[in-house]
Amino acid sequence: MTDRLSALTGRLEEIDDIQRAAAVLGWDQMTYMPQGGNAGRGEQLAALASLAHERLVSPAFGDVLKAFADEVAGAPADDIRHALLRTVQRAYDQATKLPQELVGRQMRLSAEAYEAWVAARAAKDFTVFAPAFAKMVDLSREIAEALGYPEEPYDALLDLSEPGMTARAGLDLLGQLKAELVPLVQAIAAHQERVDRSILYGQFADESQWRLGLEAIAAFGFDFSRGRQDRSIHPFTTSFGVGDVRITTRIVEESFASAFFSTLHEGGHGLYEQGLPAEWARTPLGQAISSGVHESQSRLWENLVGRSRAFWRYFLPKAQAAFPVQFGHASVEDMYRAVNYVEPSLIRVDADEVTYNLHIAVRFELERALMQGELKAQDVPEAWRAKMQDYLGVTPPHDLVGALQDIHWTGGLGGFIGYTVGNVVSAQVWEAAGRALGDLPERIAQGDFAPLLQFLRREIHQLGSRETTDGFLHKATGEGLTTRPYLAYIKNKYSEIYGL
Repeated sequence: MTDRLSALTGRLEEIDDIQRAAAVLGWDQMTYMPQGGNAGRGEQLAALASLAHERLVSPAFGDVLKAFADEVAGAPADDIRHALLRTVQRAYDQATKLPQELVGRQMRLSAEAYEAWVAARAAKDFTVFAPAFAKMVDLSREIAEALGYPEEPYDALLDLSEPGMTARAGLDLLGQLKAELVPLVQAIAAHQERVDRSILYGQFADESQWRLGLEAIAAFGFDFSRGRQDRSIHPFTTSFGVGDVRITTRIVEESFASAFFSTLHEGGHGLYEQGLPAEWARTPLGQAISSGVHESQSRLWENLVGRSRAFWRYFLPKAQAAFPVQFGHASVEDMYRAVNYVEPSLIRVDADEVTYNLHIAVRFELERALMQGELKAQDVPEAWRAKMQDYLGVTPPHDLVGALQDIHWTGGLGGFIGYTVGNVVSAQVWEAAGRALGDLPERIAQGDFAPLLQFLRREIHQLGSRETTDGFLHKATGEGLTTRPYLAYIKNKYSEIYGL
């Protein structure tokens, strides 16, 4: 390690330590913290965010970064220091555009919005959340203006979590999916009787659900000596380092699928975090490529694996042991078809594969309208209901299963497109893994998940952010972001299930 590289990583590690400490406080806020601690927690998070921001935008950091850039300028194109410089320069450029006061205010308002969101959910009433949400919308516009954007303010927010993404590109991606998925949903609706999902509903004991979910992700390769699962209102994953990855779930005793697939989903995020390159830990190079790539890992394990016939050939006996009354007489085909039941629903996190991206389209279009000033915060529930009816044919009876269901808006706008990118990328990666491993379904049916995890480790996890999304996709799959594999997977799978 050169002196200039050492000087840079030393400062990056200090900043990362501050951010990880804030992550611990954020995890506690959403899991165990008493409600009365929320205001104080907002101040603590604001202090840490301001401190990290101050370190990053300081003249001393700028000098160290410039010296490192001068050193790397003459290095070979494949030198990993170029990737480190790219990731750090991006973070530095963004941070220097944001006033420190704005960074601290975002943390305070986010804590305020979270408290209002929890109260609004209890009341099933968006108006309780609306004033705090309006502040987050204004703040999101302020952030966008500070960062700058190529065409419209929403571009700046999308780029924060999905580098290079714009509103125009997001609309195009969602448009391609809507054009194929809406007719498919309608075709399936005419053959709904061909799938019976009743075995997934009844009484499923909390503790048995908890243990079964943990058993599944342990089989996938989640390392519980470096991670754990807890409970939260909205499932999420956070990481305090490759040696301490936290996931959460929520259990509904009347529904087997809710917690089980939530655990598989968050377990996929956790596997990615546990596989990031330890040698670049505490630097931007040791982080995920993007939110969309992160989501591809959770969706791959949840859907491509967890909703496959092969998986239920392996896992059904375990589910039957946990729930002998409910699943004792179920066949592999019964479970496979039940967990792939398609029906337009109100809740995104419980949505099936066919309708899921339509939920994202609703949120994306509402966020864009909010950023454009075409929609006011207090009018979101009405607009939400209208879009849900247009795209999915369902209307929320109250806000708890409508505009209050996602936690994301307590932190601002711009994060939802990653879910659709993740769905698309998951199918591209799955297709590539199938080519590389050949007998992938049979391995899964035998409970041998190691080859798939090793493929993901090699092609994605261990890269950290060395590659861009398009860069890793070209190397792993031979092409950039494309909806072709995803749409082919969805059409083939569900045409067979529903006899279309």
